[in-house]
Amino acid sequence: MTGLAVDDAAWASAWRRRSPADKLLLCGGLVVCALALPAWPGSVLVGLTALALALGPARVPARTFGRAVRWPLAFIAVGALTSVVTVGTDGLGWAPDAAARAGSLAGHALAGSAAVLLLATTTPMSDLLPALRGLRVPAAVVEVAAVTYRLLFVLLASLHTIREAQTARMGYSSTGRGYRSSGALAAAVLTRSWDRARRMQEGLAGRGMETGLRVLPEVLPSSRAFVAGTVAGLSALVTVGLLA
Repeated sequence: MTGLAVDDAAWASAWRRRSPADKLLLCGGLVVCALALPAWPGSVLVGLTALALALGPARVPARTFGRAVRWPLAFIAVGALTSVVTVGTDGLGWAPDAAARAGSLAGHALAGSAAVLLLATTTPMSDLLPALRGLRVPAAVVEVAAVTYRLLFVLLASLHTIREAQTARMGYSSTGRGYRSSGALAAAVLTRSWDRARRMQEGLAGRGMETGLRVLPEVLPSSRAFVAGTVAGLSALVTVGLLA
């Protein structure tokens, strides 16, 4: 499963021991560059930089990174296609600058997605959430993200277990059975998610939980050399992107 693979890659990354703030600075800067610089060559340089950092110093498996980028790529393709279609009196048609517009949109989106995936595949959520608290992100947003993260793996485990049971009972031996099994799988996972959310809410209310779920975060010191390299690299990207 892609979500589990990304989380495993983050824990096994060579950048696991780096400060989350340092990685947020790098990936956030890459996202800003991807959005602000021209698609050519700015977005291309940002995307290649994120890919090189992920597969190189961070040692993220290429297979995991490639599988993680598939879903954003599908959304980007749909968005690029719809952005170049015009509706007029003659029906549907292509915009005059369809190729340039689609290329610009796809370039910005792909570069930004690569930068976000660089953060996701090098920083576990258990490191990222305390860093978000330190950046003054509203506590409610952090708590929702933490609860969603905890429930996600419970639901993925339930999904895997139910699907294995259906497969053992020949639930996917034909197309018709596959459709029925998929519908039953979706219904079972949905009801389990509601049940787990309700039980968690009742448990927290029974404990008189009125504040956030406090944990003791692991302190990872910042690296001046990493920050300096990040600033220098982002400055170089901006300079090359604007001059070119």
